[in-house]
Amino acid sequence: MNVPDTLRQSVTTLTGIGSRTAANLEKLGITIIQDLLFHLPIRYEDRTRTYPIAKLSAGMSALISGKVEFIDVLPRGRKNLICRINDGTGFIDLRFFHFTAQQHNTLKPGAAISCFGEVRFGYAGLEMVHPEYTVISSPNKAITESHLTPVYPLTEGLNQNVVRKAVKQALAICDDKAQALRDWLPDVVLKQHHYPSLAGAIKTLHAPDATITTEALQNGSVPALKRLAFEELLAHHLSLKLSKHKAKAWQAPLFATDSVATKPFIDALPFKLTEAQLRVMVEITADCTQPHPMMRLVQGDVGSGKTIVAAYAALLALAADYQVAVMAPTELLAEQHYRNFSAWFNDFSTQIVLLTGQVKGNPRKEILLTLENGSAGIIIGTHALFQDEVFFHRLGLIIIDEQHRFGVHQRLALRAKGQQGSIRPHQLVMTATPIPRTLAMLQYSDLDISIIDELPPGRKPVTTSVIPGERRNEVISRINNWIDSKKQAYWVCTLIEESEMLQCEAAEKTAQKLTAALPDVRIALLHGRLKASEKESIMLAFKNHEIDLLVATTVIEVGVDVPNASLMIIENPERLGLSQLHQLRGRVGRGNDDSFCLLMYQSPLSDNARQRLGILRDSNDGFLIAEKDLQLRGPGEVMGTRQTGQVNFRVADLVRDADLLDNIPTIADSLFVDMPEAIVPLIDRWLGHNPDYSEV
Repeated sequence: MNVPDTLRQSVTTLTGIGSRTAANLEKLGITIIQDLLFHLPIRYEDRTRTYPIAKLSAGMSALISGKVEFIDVLPRGRKNLICRINDGTGFIDLRFFHFTAQQHNTLKPGAAISCFGEVRFGYAGLEMVHPEYTVISSPNKAITESHLTPVYPLTEGLNQNVVRKAVKQALAICDDKAQALRDWLPDVVLKQHHYPSLAGAIKTLHAPDATITTEALQNGSVPALKRLAFEELLAHHLSLKLSKHKAKAWQAPLFATDSVATKPFIDALPFKLTEAQLRVMVEITADCTQPHPMMRLVQGDVGSGKTIVAAYAALLALAADYQVAVMAPTELLAEQHYRNFSAWFNDFSTQIVLLTGQVKGNPRKEILLTLENGSAGIIIGTHALFQDEVFFHRLGLIIIDEQHRFGVHQRLALRAKGQQGSIRPHQLVMTATPIPRTLAMLQYSDLDISIIDELPPGRKPVTTSVIPGERRNEVISRINNWIDSKKQAYWVCTLIEESEMLQCEAAEKTAQKLTAALPDVRIALLHGRLKASEKESIMLAFKNHEIDLLVATTVIEVGVDVPNASLMIIENPERLGLSQLHQLRGRVGRGNDDSFCLLMYQSPLSDNARQRLGILRDSNDGFLIAEKDLQLRGPGEVMGTRQTGQVNFRVADLVRDADLLDNIPTIADSLFVDMPEAIVPLIDRWLGHNPDYSEV
C-alpha cells in the first residue's frame, strides 16, 4: 500500500535469512524489509569506548580489554570456567557456566582480549557472567564501535547478531533508493518541529552516532525519536478519525424524542437529575435523531449516575419499537443493572430479561425466544449476549458498561447481531474509570465523549487513610464499634495472582479469621466463584442489613450500591492500580453518613507504592487519579489487561511524549483536507491494516 516494491520484498531476500529465521522473525511481526526498518531497538549498549577496569561498578555494562592472568575450572557444584583479566588498573573475573574445550584453549594466560558485559559482584570481587569477547592482538587494540550498539526485541531462536545484520542490510537498501521510504509528514510540520526526514530518523535510531548518548535516547529528547513517536501517535489518531468517517456512511434507526414517553419516566424517578446528567441526555437525544449510528462514550466518576442516563437512552429506543442490549463485564453488575432497570421501567409495558452464563436449560431457551420474537424489549447480560445462538428481533441500541473489560472481537460480535442490511444499532459506551486526556485522544477519538462531571447532591467525599498491616488487630477491634452504631462495612481481599480460585481462598481464610475475632458481627463472604443466585442473595441480605460485614474479592469493584455501608478496609492495596482502588472506594460514600476507606498495606512499601497510595489518600478526583496512574504505570495497566486492538505502541510513550499530543488533532484535520492520500499509508505503516478494529 504505497510502499515501494523494494521495501515490500520478503526478508528472505536478505543474506543470511533462511526459512527458519524468517519464521522466527514472523513471530515478531517481521515479514517484509519495511518491518525490519520499524523494528526499533529497546535499548543501546555503549561500545564506543573502553573503560579502565578500576572505574567499573556493579550494575553498569561496559567494554573492557586486558590480558588473561589465569584460567581455572571450578569443579564444585555446577562446573564453571573462571578467567581473570587485568588491564594494569585492576582485575575482573569472567565467569562461564557453559563453555567448550575451544574456549578453554583460546582464553589462555597472556592472551589479550576485549569483552563486553554487565558487571556484578562475584565471590572474589567484580565479575562478568558470559560476556561477549574477542581475542585481540594487544590490549590497546580493543574493538570499539563508531556508534551505540542497538539491542533489539527478540524471540526464541533469534539472537542479536542475526537481527543486527538483517537491519543493516535493510538500511543499505533504504540508502540506495532515495525515495524508498516515503515521508508522509508535510514539510511544514517537519520544519516547524525541527524533525529529521523519516529515513534519517530511522537510521539514527538503528545506529546513533557518537554525539548521541544513551540517556538522551532513554528520555526521548533525541529529535529522531520525537519525530517517529509523533508520526506513530498521529497514525493512531488518524485511524480512529477515519473510522468515525466510515461510521457516518452507515444508517441507523431513528428514535423519535417523544416527551410523552420521557417526561413520565424522569418525573417518576426517586431522585433529581443533576445538570450534568441532563446535559448528557440532550447529547444522546441529538445523536439518536441522526440517520447514522451514535458512537458515544459517557465518562463519569464513581457514583455520578451514568446508569440512569443509559436507561434514558434505552427509553428512546423502546419508544421507537427497538430492542436494547445492555452488556456488563460481571454477573454481579449485570444483576444490579437488571434490578435497577426493572425498577425504573416498572410502569412501562416492556419485558426485561437477564442472560448470563449461569442461565441454562429451559429458562435459557425461553429467554432466547423472547429476544428472537421481540417480546423482550431490554436484554441485560454478560459475554453470553454475543454467543452464536443469540438472535435479536430488532436491536436498535447497544449499551456497553465498563467497555475496556471487553475485547474488540466481543464488541464486534454484538454489533454484528444488530446489523440489518445497511443499518447498524446505536452504541453507548459507559465507563466509571476516568480516562486520562492522552488516552482518550488516542483510544476513543472515534467516539463522541460526554463527561458527567457532577456528583448527585449529598454525595460526600470519602476520607481515606493509609495504615500498615501491623495495625490489623486494632482495625478489627474498631469494627465492633462501627457495627454497634448500626453501620455496615466492606473488607476487600486482593491478590497479585490473576487466579480467581486463589483470590477466593484468600477471602475465605480472611472471613474465617474475622468470624473468629468478631463473634457478634454478622459476616458474609462474596467472591467470583459463587453461583449467581448465591451472589444475588448475599448482596440482597447486605442491602437489607441482614449482614454487617461483607468480606469480598475485587468482584465488588463495580455496580454494588449499599448506602448504609460507609466503611471499607482494603488489604494489600499496593497490589492494585490507582483507578481500581478508586473504583472500589466508590462503593462507600453513597449514603448521608461520613464514609471512610482504610488502605492496609504490607510493610515495607516501595517508594512508588507509597507515592501511589498517597495520591489516593489526598484526592477523590477520579480524573486526577487516572492521570497520575497513567504516569506511574503506563497505558496498558491503566486500561486493564491489554486486549486485541488496544493501544500498543512501538515507539511512542504516552507519559514521555504527552507534549506531542497537543498538535496532533490539528495536523490530522489538515491531512484530511490537504493530503488525504497520506492517511491510509500512515495508518498502514504503524498499525497494519485492520479495518474491522478501526470501526469498534
